[in-house]
Amino acid sequence: MTRPPEPPPLFLVNPASGNGATGKRWPELKRRAEELGLRGDEVLSEFPGHLAQAAAEAQESLLVVVGGDGTVNEVVNAVAGSDTEIAVLPSGTGQDLARSQGIPSDLDEAVRVALEGETRTIDVGRVELADGTSRYFANVGSAGMSGAVARRANAMSKRLGGKATFFYALTREFLAWRNTRVTVELADGDRREGGMHDVIVANGRWHGGGMKLAPDARQDDGLFDVVLIGDVNKLDFLTTAPKLYSGKYLAHPKVELLRSGALAIDAAEPLPLEVDGEPIGTTPARFEVVPAALRLRVPSA
Repeated sequence: MTRPPEPPPLFLVNPASGNGATGKRWPELKRRAEELGLRGDEVLSEFPGHLAQAAAEAQESLLVVVGGDGTVNEVVNAVAGSDTEIAVLPSGTGQDLARSQGIPSDLDEAVRVALEGETRTIDVGRVELADGTSRYFANVGSAGMSGAVARRANAMSKRLGGKATFFYALTREFLAWRNTRVTVELADGDRREGGMHDVIVANGRWHGGGMKLAPDARQDDGLFDVVLIGDVNKLDFLTTAPKLYSGKYLAHPKVELLRSGALAIDAAEPLPLEVDGEPIGTTPARFEVVPAALRLRVPSA
């Protein structure tokens, strides 16, 4: 069913996303969106935080984010907890939030979702760092090697696409990575301590350019799927890494899945942190679910 008339949307565009392809293609993308009936003003990011600033100041009822997971994360940090609704035209390296929510990567189909899709209110995650700063995330956060992978992937050319970029970064980091002693404490006081490779704090199902890290995660249940990847070695990696894309890696004996609305992570040595593929600092950190904090336009059921 077509929605009733509403104020024109505002396009929030990251020209650097998709290894710069978004900026090159934006005039064509906008023309096609207009042909399909999606018209509005635009803001093209010129500096870090530009789109967050524009989102916070926007009077429009719908913000159309054009970019990847990092771009969406920037906007989410400006609108989480408000009545502002966002739609996503995936045009970046990861596109994992869109994948988790079934938003098509095809432009025409994504535009139709922005025009005619339903509004879904989803949880977001919030992470607080030791210095008192905090950051929201829509999809997945992590502590451990994933943070190092995100840092390497963000420094690389993305011309090979998201899946190849993240898998290459994953492989390179694993060869040099040393597991460390990590402590994870859940909201109910349940505690895990020992050598760990990664702690995945999943609100959505997909991460790292198509890795199915939390196959059963839901973004409206008030809980994270917390995946503890234990003291894995190089043989474990060689035999299990391909299973990251199907979710079958969870069957590995050194992997444990827990669920909690909040958790604290600390480590013997500071571990890199990332949210939605964006490096944000190091442990210690506390994660919590913020229920029903984001209005997102998704395909109609």
